[in-house]
Amino acid sequence: MAASSVGSIKKHFRKLTDPRVVGRTDHLLVDILVMAICAVIANCNGWRDIALFAKKRATWFKRFLRLANGIPSHYTFRRVFDQLNPRAFQSCLVAWIKEVSDLVGLKHIAIDGKTLRHSGNDGAGLRMLHAVSAWATEQHLLLGQVMTEEKSNEITAIPKLLQLLDLHGALVTIDAMGCQKEIAAKVRERGADYVLTVKGNQEHLEEDIMTYFAALDEGTKHNRRRSRTTLHTQGHGRVETRWYDAVPVPRALRHRDEWKDLRSICRVTRAWTERGEEKSEVRYFISSLAADTKVLAKAILGHWGIENGLHWVLDMYFAEDRSRARTEHAAANLAVLRRWIVTLLRQDKTLKDGIEKKRLQAGWNETILERILGLS
Repeated sequence: MAASSVGSIKKHFRKLTDPRVVGRTDHLLVDILVMAICAVIANCNGWRDIALFAKKRATWFKRFLRLANGIPSHYTFRRVFDQLNPRAFQSCLVAWIKEVSDLVGLKHIAIDGKTLRHSGNDGAGLRMLHAVSAWATEQHLLLGQVMTEEKSNEITAIPKLLQLLDLHGALVTIDAMGCQKEIAAKVRERGADYVLTVKGNQEHLEEDIMTYFAALDEGTKHNRRRSRTTLHTQGHGRVETRWYDAVPVPRALRHRDEWKDLRSICRVTRAWTERGEEKSEVRYFISSLAADTKVLAKAILGHWGIENGLHWVLDMYFAEDRSRARTEHAAANLAVLRRWIVTLLRQDKTLKDGIEKKRLQAGWNETILERILGLS
């Protein structure tokens, strides 16, 4: 099982160019990559952990890796990942995950960014990296990622990410940073619909939407095509109500023709009680979908899947916000590896436990690790 499973990994990483000096290497690139992938699955979050895991599992690894010069040091793992081209490394990971994942019927793709808080190094002039990810919310599947140096660079990173994806027939949701006319046009060009969060980063847009809904509330305007939905949720000591309100895009919305295929605007009023304290917020959205609050509510709620299913998992179980991988390529490559491992673990149906328990068991039990690797 392990040999065939690792053979699948080798197949996809064989085309990756070894960045090291020819003739001056003690360890095969594919051996280093396979050991690192297995170690990250098995609850290792840093270079020392990865090297220690490989050393403790040396007998197991020797069943399917050459390891002519034994197990590399943690310096070697770090140095190799620092030299690897992040885009080429991601391309190999994408090919591998596609082989072990079900990519049929991707209906909702959430795009959001996350800052790697300890990836910067002021002394070396390196800024913190920001990972912009595309997440299939129903499949819990990472579809692609683009790294930038600042959160503000999401505006240029998102179109690059969209270009990498097959979006035909999907719905794309993006937070306020991605509420840009060019991004809306790109989504439509790629054959998808959009729901974009609105804030004050577009001239008059939020102001006009707020004014229109206020007029509806006051009764000075009426719209027979107005759609409303109310949702109540309760859990973890928290009671929450959301009121969804949507209408076809009104004529009063300035620059509305500049938004590609814009069809509706939506308001979400959210009120909840947390630890006895009452809180509330109002958010606004624009969409190429019709003004149907049942559809829009599902999309808006589903967008939080990338926070709960990916970003929260990375911090809680992969200690990403505490990661000290600071050199640019090492941090980027380790970040993308973590995200693909989350996807791989989500795809595993052999264990009923969550991500944390799956990783622990993969570290304890070679058979379980083989099973996770052998999903293909």
